[in-house]
Amino acid sequence: MQGKPWPRIAVVGAGAVGCYFGGMLARAGAPVTLIGRAPHVEAINRDGLFIDSIHFKERISVSATDELAVVRDAQLVLFSVKTVDTENAAKLLAPYLAPDTLVVSLQNGVDNAERIDFAAGIQAISAVVYIAAEMIGLGRVKHLGRGDLVIGTPSSDHNTSEAEITEVAATFTRAGVPCRVSKNITVELWEKLLMNCAYNAISALSRTQYGRIARDADSIEVMKHVITEGAAVGTASGVQLSSDTMIAAALKLGSKAMPEALSSTAQDIARGKPTEIDSLNGFLVRRGAEMGVPTPVNQTLYSLVKLLEHAPPVG
Repeated sequence: MQGKPWPRIAVVGAGAVGCYFGGMLARAGAPVTLIGRAPHVEAINRDGLFIDSIHFKERISVSATDELAVVRDAQLVLFSVKTVDTENAAKLLAPYLAPDTLVVSLQNGVDNAERIDFAAGIQAISAVVYIAAEMIGLGRVKHLGRGDLVIGTPSSDHNTSEAEITEVAATFTRAGVPCRVSKNITVELWEKLLMNCAYNAISALSRTQYGRIARDADSIEVMKHVITEGAAVGTASGVQLSSDTMIAAALKLGSKAMPEALSSTAQDIARGKPTEIDSLNGFLVRRGAEMGVPTPVNQTLYSLVKLLEHAPPVG
């Protein structure tokens, strides 16, 4: 693939996730346009995108705009808006998409592809995103751990071919982003959901990084309850999950893979922004209620984050 032309890529939602993966593609030579908020766009067009990675520190030349119309020229769109903005962003995106443009959802939660399709008739490829990253200034992203993807289609009637999905994975891999294709992306999305539910709320409520949470006996007990409830909800929904396996994976994630990570929920709270908790613990609470599966620990964490999200400034 080394000699093949790169696809033209647009990143819709140039936050930490969008900037990291878009930046990695641009760094490798792909034509990338980041679509984001005006202050970041101005900084990136003026100074380039600065990635402070665990592997390198580099200023990358990449195009940026706040105009969604640029996706007209894209062959691959990375859809990385916050889950609360999924439907609205999909509706705004749809008129500009060419019929053969591929869209990859780089978002938290398990149902974004379905929500994108329902809102705008766009059949997006689902991605499980494993990365610790945050914006540390205008046009500056800090990479703290991992940075790999798992992609696939959530249903058999999806209009994306296996060859196209394989090509997307190869594009990321060529740019130094490990990416594999899953035959059962739904299970992998649920597994990532349980990881998020175990860490995000606790990290936000305690303002604590994953490594410390994974070393604290009381926090570990809370995470075990979160995951056990989530696995029961998943199983009731037709997704077989092992709570023991997921607990072991969660502890490994915090202690070894991403100890320096501060959850995106914690980052949102610190910046006074809406969180994605409705698509994480809140999703498990709602789905659990539908399935008759109790989720008291997830309910508690969800309620506390929502309370914190709407708390007035201190002082």
